[in-house]
Amino acid sequence: MDLTWSLPLASAALLALFGYLCGSIPFGLIITRFAGHGDIRQIGSGNIGTTNVLRTGSKMLAAATLVADALKGTLPVLVGWRWGPEGAAVAGLAAFLGHLFPVWLRFKGGKGVATFLGVMFGFAWPLGLLFLVLWIAVVYVTRYSSMGGMTATALTAVACAASDGSWPGLTAVIMGLIVIAAHHENIARLWRGEESKIKLGK
Repeated sequence: MDLTWSLPLASAALLALFGYLCGSIPFGLIITRFAGHGDIRQIGSGNIGTTNVLRTGSKMLAAATLVADALKGTLPVLVGWRWGPEGAAVAGLAAFLGHLFPVWLRFKGGKGVATFLGVMFGFAWPLGLLFLVLWIAVVYVTRYSSMGGMTATALTAVACAASDGSWPGLTAVIMGLIVIAAHHENIARLWRGEESKIKLGK
C-alpha cells in the first residue's frame, strides 16, 4: 500500500474544513421541515437520514435526501482530487464525519451511509455503482434498510481498498468500520428480530 504523503498541511486543513462544512449540512432535516413535516428528529428513529425520512410517507422526500446527502460527499472529493489522492481522501473523510457529527445539530447526525456512497462516487464512479447494486439487492431480498446499508458499505469499502492501495482505499475502510459501529443498535435489533422492515410497494 502506497501511503506517501505530499499534501501541504495548510491545504489539508482547508480541504478538511471544506469537506466538514459540506458534510454537516443536515439535508434530511431541512428537506422535511420545508415540506411541512416538522423536525424529522421527532419521527421514527430520530435520525436525519434517508430511511427515517421515508417514515414521513414520502418517497420523493426520501429520494431527495439520499441524493443530497450523497452529493455532499461527492463534491468535496472532486475538489480534493486537485491535490491528488491525499486531498480526495481528506475531503471525503471530513465530509463523512461532518454528516455524522454536524456542529449545527450538537454533533448528532446521521449514520453515514448515503454520504459514504457519495464519497465512493467521488473516488471512482464504478464503486458508487457497486454500492447501489449491493444496497438495492440486499434491501429487496431482506427488506431491511440497515442490512442493505451495512452490507453495501462493507463490501464496497473492501473493493475500494483492493482497487486503490493508497489513501482513498484506506479511507474507505475507516469509513466502513465507522458505519458499522454507527449501526450497533440496528445490529442488536436484527439479532433479536426486532428491526423494522421497509415497504417497497405502494
